[in-house]
Amino acid sequence: MVKRKRDGSDTPAAPRRTPTDAHKSSFWGWVGTEVHDTSAITPEHLLATCGLSSVRNRYPFCRNSFVKRGRNRAQSERTPPAKAAPPESGKADDVIVLVSDEDDEVYPCTKKKCKSNPNCLNYLGQRLWEDEDDAEELFMKVAALGEDPSDNQRKKAVPVGLKVYFLSRYVMRREPTNARNRILAPHAMRMPLYKFGSETARFAEVSTPTSPIFQLQVTFAALQASTQSCFNPTSLVESLQLVTTEQQDAQEFSKLFMSHLDAEFKKQSDPALQSLLTDQFQGTQAYSTVCSNCQTISARESDFLELEINFKNNAKLEDSIADLLREESLTDDNKYHCSKCDSLQDAIRRVELRQLPPVLHFSLLRFQYDVSSEERRKSKNTIQFPTNLDMSRFIHGGFKPQQAMYELRGVLLHKGKSAYHGHYEAQVFDEHTKSWFQFNDEDVTKIANLGKATKTVVIDLEAEEGDKKPAATSRVRKRRRIDDSDEESEAERSVSRMVHQMRSLISASRISSKDAYMLIYARKELCTSQEQPSPPEAALDVVEQMNRTHEAKCAAFSQKETELRSRFRETRRQVRDIYRMWTVDGAADKPWVLVSQQALESWLEKAAIKAAVGSEPETISIADVLCTHQLLDHKKAENMKRISLTAFERILDETKCAIERVDDICRTCVEETFRDHLYTATHRANILAFDQTCKFVPGSRGFWTSKAWIKDWRTLHPKMHTEAGDPAPDSSEYASHVRCEHGGLCKDSTNRQLISSSAFELLQKLYPSLQAMSSEMEICAVCEGLENMAVEDQVQIRRLADAEKELLKRVYDDDVIDVQYSRCAYIPEGFLRSWRQWINRPTKCLRPDRIDNSAFFCEHDMLAIDPNCRTDIDGSLVLIMRSEWTDFHERYLGGPLIGVDTTDGRDWESLIPICADCRERRLTNWTSTEITVRRGKDPDVEHNQSTGTRQSRRLRAKDRGVRQKLTVTKSTTVKEIKVQLQHELKIPTICQRLFLGKRELDDNTATLESLRVSAHAVLELEQETEVHEISDSDEAPKRKRRREEGGGFGGTILGRSSPLRASSPARAPSPSQAEPETGKICATCTYSNRVDLSQCEMCENTVFNAS
Repeated sequence: MVKRKRDGSDTPAAPRRTPTDAHKSSFWGWVGTEVHDTSAITPEHLLATCGLSSVRNRYPFCRNSFVKRGRNRAQSERTPPAKAAPPESGKADDVIVLVSDEDDEVYPCTKKKCKSNPNCLNYLGQRLWEDEDDAEELFMKVAALGEDPSDNQRKKAVPVGLKVYFLSRYVMRREPTNARNRILAPHAMRMPLYKFGSETARFAEVSTPTSPIFQLQVTFAALQASTQSCFNPTSLVESLQLVTTEQQDAQEFSKLFMSHLDAEFKKQSDPALQSLLTDQFQGTQAYSTVCSNCQTISARESDFLELEINFKNNAKLEDSIADLLREESLTDDNKYHCSKCDSLQDAIRRVELRQLPPVLHFSLLRFQYDVSSEERRKSKNTIQFPTNLDMSRFIHGGFKPQQAMYELRGVLLHKGKSAYHGHYEAQVFDEHTKSWFQFNDEDVTKIANLGKATKTVVIDLEAEEGDKKPAATSRVRKRRRIDDSDEESEAERSVSRMVHQMRSLISASRISSKDAYMLIYARKELCTSQEQPSPPEAALDVVEQMNRTHEAKCAAFSQKETELRSRFRETRRQVRDIYRMWTVDGAADKPWVLVSQQALESWLEKAAIKAAVGSEPETISIADVLCTHQLLDHKKAENMKRISLTAFERILDETKCAIERVDDICRTCVEETFRDHLYTATHRANILAFDQTCKFVPGSRGFWTSKAWIKDWRTLHPKMHTEAGDPAPDSSEYASHVRCEHGGLCKDSTNRQLISSSAFELLQKLYPSLQAMSSEMEICAVCEGLENMAVEDQVQIRRLADAEKELLKRVYDDDVIDVQYSRCAYIPEGFLRSWRQWINRPTKCLRPDRIDNSAFFCEHDMLAIDPNCRTDIDGSLVLIMRSEWTDFHERYLGGPLIGVDTTDGRDWESLIPICADCRERRLTNWTSTEITVRRGKDPDVEHNQSTGTRQSRRLRAKDRGVRQKLTVTKSTTVKEIKVQLQHELKIPTICQRLFLGKRELDDNTATLESLRVSAHAVLELEQETEVHEISDSDEAPKRKRRREEGGGFGGTILGRSSPLRASSPARAPSPSQAEPETGKICATCTYSNRVDLSQCEMCENTVFNAS
């Protein structure tokens, strides 16, 4: 609370803030009272139109809310808008009142209330500069400081991330391929890779920048020695001749890239290098078949790079592996042909794992093909897998136990519900730091364990603390679940905390996931820390150069940031000083400048900053408050702000920002608005006087006036009002309501009304040229006579129409022509349309004059059309019988006759020869024409050949399909036609296919002239169904087109690589389960082989059954 002095007089309290409408009314309150002519408008009146008059306007001068208020104040810091009487001397100290320091405003200032107040400068963006941190962020953003490269500095003991490039052709599908390569490249592989090509000069080309092997060396060297948190493998992508903008399948890339590496390693002279990939990742399996009769074993070994695992919901990895390797009985129709027994025998088939690689991959069949929808689906089944895997019970033959122990080293995850949408991530164990890391594109995050990487961690305990079951205390196991949910429930967090507390008591762990699609295990003997190998010198030089470049960027950024911080502090001080003193306090002698609100906002937001960091002054326009005469527009006054002249000059001198200055309010625009306001004021008085005297008293003399004119004129804002003045009651628009064409009183009285003589005299003062039509005048005698005659004529016209309708009933009903009438003629469609309209409304529509077929004849008196060409006939001529032509000709004359004859009802022979040259010229030499777009069924023959039965117009229209006529020019494009059809037929342009004959018009930019479209052409329209893509929704679309795959890696280095032998031990399908695709059936083992194989892939027999 502070003390404020108030005089002790009985002066009433200051009035409350005047509503906005009061401000607006004060803008023009002087019109019609003080000023009646434009010559009397003074500068004070001009200011009032913008709310700037200290006398006429009531906008207050709001206190600057960014200036700190003192503790002791003798008067309010907010100046009243009107002329307030000063306190009498000697009474200022009589009374002291306590007021709140927060609410002592007579006129409360808010953003909404002061939106149009030119004297309020409190809501223009100053708050951006008040908070130093926010102001600095804005300054650096406008100054284009950019991102701090040090943010990309590699964190201690955190692996380097890789920028993901490979987009799948299946819509935003990205696999962390480079993270997977980190798993696939342990010390045993990285060391030989670094030595690749170093033995002889023969492989010198390996170190060239375009070599994929060299770029792979650089990539691994960057992962090892880079000082940045993320490495961009652009050069590796380009060396493989891949286009980063094309969508590709990540898994396919991984397999082809490994095949390419294998091919390059095989070129080395060192045998260890030649078999490096196979030694690291390739295992051996055998397909064995045991005859139940003679126990003969037939086996064939093959290699694999990964094991494909089918799994059910909540299945364990070990159980799924056992299902993969379980025996299958070949009985009944699926018997095995034993070579020793030389007959079909029952047998047992199994898959055996003979040798496991050091790095073992399990490909979980997460994505499956749905035959019903012909789409790939993502399985929602959850699989459980251990961190330590014992493969000894799955290996057939001699194998050391220590070689069968594997540890989990990586998990690849797909986050999303659809096989065509989602996000790929990887979780990788780093041997050197003994830590798990989450790879999410370029972001690499250290995680405590696999369960902490995702947003949701579900840990299920089979027995919780407090459970009464005995097994709960004797057996406690933990399961962690990797999920892709977006929120974590309170119950899940509670379980997580419980497990964290019990972690010391839990030894065995099992992980469950519904998103994992690849598991990578490494043999325990390989999971020991080894010294980092040294990259080759050439690759290391590239990485060190990148590190030096990064350090230079960091140094340059730091220097630039220091300079900008210095400029920021100075600019902030200047800007704050200016907007704290720019408010005008209402003093009459204090100079001020009128600018736009947008200019001040622009100065605060950008211009002051750009000028501070630039070398040239910034110019700020105020065009948003200027009129067409480049003066201040009073109609845009709500966007104007009044600032002090001192602040205006300081903006230019201190911040180098030049705001355009215009001091004059446009008098021309004010005078135009003045005339409107003056009209409104005087018009209101005229209406009042008219209403008081307009009532006509029967027996007195009155005058006829247009009802429509009175209705329009009596509104406060007449529609008729123009700058030239209102039209008179007898103007051309309203004269026919009272006066007929003969100058007398019109017969129709519905459009006129009588007014009193006093009201008419008032109108004559306003419109001196107004001619009187007294109530004593009689209705025009000529009009009455004509009306009597017209009644008789209408009766005759109706009789004539009825007679012609009965005579030409088939033509009127548009019935089909019976084939027995072989002699026919053509009549213009326009004439027939007018004739039918006249038959339907003979007294309202004009009867056609004559038949005119001359447009269809050329200068040689020959036909310029072909009666057998539908393009020439449609929309121009209609076929009628020759007898009907005779009836028409007798009544309407005209011609000439276009007669045609037929013998089969299909082809017509013209009685007049056709001029081919003129017909061609007529079809091509046109500027504007009407074409027909036909959609749906349209039979070639429009008349019924078998019978002459009548068919309704609705059914005939249905048979002919939907027809749409369009007016086009030669410059009209196909796209413009499709846009018109979209508007008329409601068919999206993307679903339209247009045909001209059998040729599709698929070039939307082509014009009708370039397509050689003739006049009155007929286009065919086919509607395509939109393709529904698979989305993240669980529900499949009801209708969709089968998805087409792209070209893959064709044309790249990977496309020319021979694939590694990567067959998985997937069980051969039984005949009942086999797909219906054709193939070669082995007569020995009944295995269905590919058609291009010369021997059985299963038993290597060369005898095949017919496919």
